[in-house]
Amino acid sequence: MRKNVTIKSVADELGLNLSTVSRVLNGYGEKYRISVKTIEAVNQMAEKLNYVPNNIAKSLRLKRSSTIGLVVPDISNPWFSTIALEVEKKCRKNGYNILLCNSGEDVKTEKRSIALLQNWMADGIIVAPTGIEYKHLVSVKKKGIPLVLIDRFFENIELPFVSTNDYNGALEANEYLIKNGHKRIACIQGIVNTSANIQRVNGYKRALMNHGIDVLPELIVGSDFSFQNGYHHTKQLVKKSAKNKITAVFSTGNQISLGVLKALKEENIKIPSDLSLVSFDDHNYLELLYTPLTTVSHMNESVGQKALDILFEIMADNNAKEYSDGYLLPTQLVIRESVKAIS
Repeated sequence: MRKNVTIKSVADELGLNLSTVSRVLNGYGEKYRISVKTIEAVNQMAEKLNYVPNNIAKSLRLKRSSTIGLVVPDISNPWFSTIALEVEKKCRKNGYNILLCNSGEDVKTEKRSIALLQNWMADGIIVAPTGIEYKHLVSVKKKGIPLVLIDRFFENIELPFVSTNDYNGALEANEYLIKNGHKRIACIQGIVNTSANIQRVNGYKRALMNHGIDVLPELIVGSDFSFQNGYHHTKQLVKKSAKNKITAVFSTGNQISLGVLKALKEENIKIPSDLSLVSFDDHNYLELLYTPLTTVSHMNESVGQKALDILFEIMADNNAKEYSDGYLLPTQLVIRESVKAIS
């Protein structure tokens, strides 16, 4: 079996002090004014001996891992992948590594992921929860592990979170549709129990009620934020009789919108001449479509950066058990070409 190579192994080979070698291999050579020649010698010997740092032992010794855990429900969704990218960039800039877990919108996987991050002694955890259960998240906070929720949160549960004002975003989007003459607006929703979906559907309803338009239960359809959800329910909506024909669709997520677009293409329904569409979630590709989509943007970078700012603050103050503030960042309606004014 290959002999386990340690910092002491490198130090013995070079005849150097153990602390000197440790400082070099941990990136503090310049800080402690160790000569360039010594730094090069240590790094060359470490490479020659195939030295691999024992981060687990280091974490146990220092009681920190310089690692942040991030749990997202769907990494294939551009909204969450963009958040993950921004969190990773800021972590790296602040000297932290990131462990990324994808729950697949499954609460059991979410629980296993959080348990894994705790076992790896993550210094802090950011979670975009499935939105179904929260007791395991409260348990993390009670243990004194810094935790911040992102995108989704739980009403009346004292867990720090950063999200966007989904209600106002949806309200503004549907007010815009109504301003352009639309009264029969379908809403294709996401996961019913999530805060994001609840707020977006409530914003849709409020816009209709503000203008004396009946909220029809049959026009609020869907059950998750997937492509297939948008595709399936759009197919059903366009099969309604001419009397009940919708003139616009409000989609509560960008993956849903892609499903909507595929279904409309197959039915030879054109946007916006035959049907108007407004989507929650903005992304670069949506303005590159044949008909660029009007969207509600909720500023991915700000959400990820704010969540990390709060997490670092909790970590620095060591007050994870007490911190419970929540932040709602503003949305912006990005008007493009997918809405037609009708009389």
